[in-house]
Amino acid sequence: MRLVVVVASSKNWSICQLDVKSTFLNGPLEEELYVLQPPGFEKSQKEQVYRLRKALYSLKQAHRAWNKLIDVFLQK
Repeated sequence: MRLVVVVASSKNWSICQLDVKSTFLNGPLEEELYVLQPPGFEKSQKEQVYRLRKALYSLKQAHRAWNKLIDVFLQK
């Protein structure tokens, strides 16, 4: 990142920054992951689990899923 700032500064380029709050919610997961029902949202069956189809913030796989998704998009 520092190199980008140095090059932009030397060429008098402007630098813009973008922060997307829902970034990691859009990456599709490659493997099957299941989670327990969150407290307070239980349906009639206490031991029911949900299969995740898209990444959540707290998942270790979220960063990789988003990276793959944006990489494919930018290459197009």
